[in-house]
Amino acid sequence: MPNVFSRRFLFVPLVALLLLSACEDKKQPAELPPPEDGFYLRAAGFDALPGWAADDHAAALETLRVSCVRINKRPADAPFFAQIDYAGSMKDWQTLCLTLPENAADARAFFESQFIPYEIWADPRHPQTREGLFTGYYEPQLRAAAPDDEKATPLYARPDDLITVNLGDFRPELKGEAISGRIKGTQLVPYHTRAEIEAGALTGRAEVLAQVDDPVDAFFLHIQGSGQVVHADGSIDRIGYAAQNGHKYVAVGRELIARGAMAKEDVSMQSIRAWLEQNPDEAQDLMNANPSFIFFQRLGETGPLGAEGVVLTPHRSLAVDRRRIPYGAPVFMDVPEPEGAGRLSQLMIAQDTGGAIRGAVRGDYFWGAGEEAAHKAGLMKSRGHAWLLLPRGVTLPETVSWRADMPPAKAAE
Repeated sequence: MPNVFSRRFLFVPLVALLLLSACEDKKQPAELPPPEDGFYLRAAGFDALPGWAADDHAAALETLRVSCVRINKRPADAPFFAQIDYAGSMKDWQTLCLTLPENAADARAFFESQFIPYEIWADPRHPQTREGLFTGYYEPQLRAAAPDDEKATPLYARPDDLITVNLGDFRPELKGEAISGRIKGTQLVPYHTRAEIEAGALTGRAEVLAQVDDPVDAFFLHIQGSGQVVHADGSIDRIGYAAQNGHKYVAVGRELIARGAMAKEDVSMQSIRAWLEQNPDEAQDLMNANPSFIFFQRLGETGPLGAEGVVLTPHRSLAVDRRRIPYGAPVFMDVPEPEGAGRLSQLMIAQDTGGAIRGAVRGDYFWGAGEEAAHKAGLMKSRGHAWLLLPRGVTLPETVSWRADMPPAKAAE
């Protein structure tokens, strides 16, 4: 969560990670392709977006304004989205950013006049793939450990020997992919795992930004990607994602299911935390089942940063699959709210990512900070639809354009 967040960011960041969520993806039925295997866009009208008219468009506009600060600094002739060139040029978006209305009452008219919504599908041959998973994440608050606290858990800065390699620099077909490791002799080898780091692999070799009083809190901070460390005097240090050790994120909820310790339908952030607290002798072993480890950096006082490098906005920042959706793009989502309290039908801005955020129709909703945000984020595991807003005048390439004449897939495929 997925995050600042640099968050969780994974891979930043958000997560950061942004940004992994403790909530786990539901497996697609066997006859369907994995959502991340495809990405298609189908043009729609704004009247097709459930709840569009009732949304707070001004809130989305202000969140987009934050992303525009970054967008306006980019080369105008560069593609807006380097991974898949379907979203026009930076100039197309910079032109929009220069025309953002100052009057909140004009926000809805701005979006409707300047953008076209496209429903996101994983595969047009399978109607089910227009529905995906949406989870939630938040900014946790942790207590600083007392000097003599035996349970004090360090939060590390990025080690000097951690090396990140952008594979696209070596092979164009690997553009957007990266690996991390360390040099041993003349070779790049995998970096230390969580278990090795918890056993002392970084002692004296990486700066400790803070010591917190609960290892379980620290573990969930790694999942969320950023948070607040509250000291005894009430002062707060904000920290967020700086780097990750390069190991694949493993969801401990799935590990609990595999061990027979928890039923799939019972898995949530709250239930995982409760199990860790009730089984202290087994807790570290379970946490070590996730080899991924996050390194942090000190943040300013304005709020958590997303993988886009901008401050996240509660209820308006969305973590997305960075291989499919560009940072800064508006995404309208329609999903049930946790606990059946209504629907989250609102315009979000893609400003974060996360190691667990994979797939075409996939998002992680940023709830903000505090107990209520933590509660909602931990329960959110909603299935719904999403529409990506692109500037009018942008022509979709055939590689992502939804085509009604695509042959239906056979059930056995």
